[in-house]
Amino acid sequence: MILCYIYENMADFEITLLLHRLRNTGKKTCVYISDSFDLIKAQSGLTYMADKTINDIKDISDVEALIIPGGPINNQQNGICSLVQELIKQNKLVAAICFAPQFLGRAGILTQYKFTTSCSAEKIVQLGVNDPFCWENYLNQRTVVDRNVITAQGFAFVDFAVEVCKYLHIFESELQLEQQLLRVKTDTM
Repeated sequence: MILCYIYENMADFEITLLLHRLRNTGKKTCVYISDSFDLIKAQSGLTYMADKTINDIKDISDVEALIIPGGPINNQQNGICSLVQELIKQNKLVAAICFAPQFLGRAGILTQYKFTTSCSAEKIVQLGVNDPFCWENYLNQRTVVDRNVITAQGFAFVDFAVEVCKYLHIFESELQLEQQLLRVKTDTM
């Protein structure tokens, strides 16, 4: 089972390709979790509702990964942090894109993992929020894979999908990976 954390004003476009590949190619069950069952409006304008609340997740033995899309940074979004800590302890994959590594930072794991994010120290100051990032472990890369943590900058959502799918062995071959994900990437950037 793949858990996906959804929350208000999340950048849903950053994870839709990944979730599509996980469900269709990988035949994975994706369960959408949130702090409550309130409707969630994403940056795209689409409205989402969780399958379960975070508190409903008691047994993580069947969980393979947690996917977290980017979204706004604020000091109140901490409900997911204890689940992140538990998944890391159990050596499960935690994958976060764009500003979502903030949750990993608040969970206290970025002191032990290399990561990337679309956020910056300057942006944190501008927003006037507590800085959740351990900047000495930051790498200015499109994606960073460090053991069971995958992070990506927001514009690298295809790269993010590739890395998560590779980690979870979604594709039967390099050719299938090429046909289903890599052909949408461009080298002209």
